[in-house]
Amino acid sequence: MRLLRRRSKQRAEPIGEAEAYKHSYGDRSADVTVLKLPPRRPRDRNVLERGEQLRRAFLDRLERRHGG
Repeated sequence: MRLLRRRSKQRAEPIGEAEAYKHSYGDRSADVTVLKLPPRRPRDRNVLERGEQLRRAFLDRLERRHGG
């Protein structure tokens, strides 16, 4: 049995959030609002490095536990 897949039309530009919502859910009701969030704060490199150290230590501990 052969299954046919519909080809989606390729858009020249990506659609915005409002248009995507309209495609998914129909017209927007008064209950839904689109918020513009402030940019994320920069990540602290020390925190990222410490997290990576903890991840590696955890993997080493698991490896020793299972005799690998």
